[in-house]
Amino acid sequence: MDSNIARIPVSGPLPAYRAMVARGELAPDPSQENGARRLQTLWEALRGYDPPLYQPASRAGGILNRLLRRAAEKPAAPEGTPKGLYLAGEVGRGKSMLMDMFFEGAGVARKQRIHFHRFIQTCHERVFAWKNANPSGADPIPPLADTIANDSALLCFDEFQVNDIADAMILGRLFQALFARGVVVVATSNVAPSDLFKDQPGRDAFLPFIDLIQQRLDVVMMDAGRDFRRERMRGLRTWHVPADDFSRRALDEAFSTLTGGARPEPVTLTVMGRALVIPLAAEGVARCDFSTLCGTALGPGDYLAVATAFHTLVLDGIPRLSPDNYDVARRFIVLIDTLYDQRVKLVASAAAVPDQLYRRGENAKMFERTASRLDEMQSEDWLEHQHLV
Repeated sequence: MDSNIARIPVSGPLPAYRAMVARGELAPDPSQENGARRLQTLWEALRGYDPPLYQPASRAGGILNRLLRRAAEKPAAPEGTPKGLYLAGEVGRGKSMLMDMFFEGAGVARKQRIHFHRFIQTCHERVFAWKNANPSGADPIPPLADTIANDSALLCFDEFQVNDIADAMILGRLFQALFARGVVVVATSNVAPSDLFKDQPGRDAFLPFIDLIQQRLDVVMMDAGRDFRRERMRGLRTWHVPADDFSRRALDEAFSTLTGGARPEPVTLTVMGRALVIPLAAEGVARCDFSTLCGTALGPGDYLAVATAFHTLVLDGIPRLSPDNYDVARRFIVLIDTLYDQRVKLVASAAAVPDQLYRRGENAKMFERTASRLDEMQSEDWLEHQHLV
């Protein structure tokens, strides 16, 4: 946990934010001040909030089960349920920091803060398990909503984003059911609700979910102000040689700096129906070792998913490359090409500087372009580029 966030007073996120500004830990920023003020209003409305628990639909009788299913299909929340918040804006605006301030001090007994990719992956797993246990075709959404609502009356989602049709299909009815059970949602996202799942096949069927989000969550845009991600990148050493314990500690520090001390979590990306697990991620920054991305049978689609989901990759332990490990080298070339095309920032430890990584044998000439790109990706001009999604 960020030590600054750990000092949040019981008076809420707005006093906490102002205290950090007064101590010089944050620079004044009108966009952040507005976000903290809106979160403060919700923080006050939620003090002592405790909606009733629900009997899981899987154990309910026939009539009750039908009533719960009807409740799951109603978008309206119980009377007195506060509206949630949706903090939207480009990376580096401090959205996750503010949400963490809010979450740590929120006076709700049942609450959860989770990366959205992890949440939706867990939902898919639970739906799959339910269908296996109930082959008669019973609806899995009400019992799933019961379980989630009983665990968490407040759900805080970091990096709310929808890129997969399987996710889009489950979200509408699930969130209707959660709102009907009094669950309050706070989310951070790089895009406004109206841009979720934009230009994707089947988006028309997703539009009612967007309407539901706009009904139940107040949208706070945080596009103005300083880009804290770029400020964190300036002056940061991005290539560490050799890949030893000293470099590993340097990457630990870089990851903490780039994420603002946010709590990292595993993130699961769905690529053509397969799960690609990123071991650590926070604030749009992914942390992997070389073998995870290049030592297994991944391809261009996997690397594009990583390059789309994260604006920065911290990569541990790039080895020397040669014809002896050409499959690994080929994957690394594709990875770097993809990161380059999407303007992803790379912080890495390696056995050598880029032009010394692949010095001999077949395809060494081809690697010259990769080495050139790796050199360019360390430049100050490169670090100023906007991530392409």
